[in-house]
Amino acid sequence: MTASTDKKIRVVVAKPGLDGHDRGAKIIARALRDAGMEVIYTGLHQTPEQIVETVIQEDADAVGLSILSGAHMTLVPRIMELLHEQGVDDVVVAVGGTIPADDAAELKALGVAEVFTPGASTEAAIEFIKGAVRA
Repeated sequence: MTASTDKKIRVVVAKPGLDGHDRGAKIIARALRDAGMEVIYTGLHQTPEQIVETVIQEDADAVGLSILSGAHMTLVPRIMELLHEQGVDDVVVAVGGTIPADDAAELKALGVAEVFTPGASTEAAIEFIKGAVRA
């Protein structure tokens, strides 16, 4: 699913688990869309299975997971496992939210491409996604 320069980058933005705060996810989704990407926002309360199914159905180049609930060490490993089980190893996975540094390192070891914490700029997310998908 490598995006060529003439194909829009397709990004699924998802809110896994019971976290009910989606303002940040909506801000990122809008910024990615404004940067010329095709964004599929799944809405609140998505299961890992629903997120992976959306990534596959939408033929996504990347998935951004927004987690503020503290359940990142349960939800993200499950999503990574499901992606791998489905043979989806070419999707860039980024996580944003309140993620402690030690957990960020562990998530990256599982295959997460980048972790964005509060205060990260939308420009940083845009440039990262563009670079990672085109690499």
